[in-house]
Parts: sequence; structure tokens; C-alpha cells
Amino acid sequence: MRAVYDSIGQDTFEGSLDCLEPFGLMASFGNASGPVPPVNLGMLAAKGSLHLTRPTLFTHLATRESTQAMADDLFARVGSGEVQVPVSRRYALADAAQAHADLASRATTGCLVLLP
Repeated sequence: MRAVYDSIGQDTFEGSLDCLEPFGLMASFGNASGPVPPVNLGMLAAKGSLHLTRPTLFTHLATRESTQAMADDLFARVGSGEVQVPVSRRYALADAAQAHADLASRATTGCLVLLP
């Protein structure tokens, strides 16, 4: 694999690195299972000159200009059909409390839409 995006952290860190091909990139952006232990940089060399990054949302949203550019790019890709946004469930606006309850209980996956 050329890239791995790992939002779990501690429990999946080693496995995520192990599935990368030489020069692969791992983006570790979450720690649902706990923080990643300290990393020996020599391990990245031994596994094939791997790249490791820890991106944060707020770094990407640092300026209004960069945020607008990313939004413009995303909406252009959605508009062209290159990126699809499947809606898994629709709720009447009057059922917003149920939509929130379903989200909180993890009873849903994908995008939810509230309709007037």
C-alpha cells in the first residue's frame, strides 16, 4: 500500500506501518485506542524508507484563504461526480432529536440529512 490513514492509534499503529510498501506514507490522525507510543525513527528506515505524519485539522484551516481553496476544490469535485456523498438516511426536521440520538448511539453510518 502506498498510504495508510490511521484514526485508531495505539492498537493499529504497527500493523498500519507493516502494510506499507517502500516509500509509503502513514497519516496518523487519531487515537481512539490510545496514543501511539514513542517512535524509533530507525524503524521507518528498516520498513522501507517510510514517511509518517500527524496532521491536524486546525493546521489546514489556519487561514480563511486556505480553507476557501479547499472548500472550492471539494465542491468542484462533488459537482463533477468525482467525489460521491452517499446519504444513508433522511429525517424530517421534526425528527431531529431522533437523528441526534441515532448518531450518539452509533446506530447509523454515512451521511444523515435533515429535511424541512
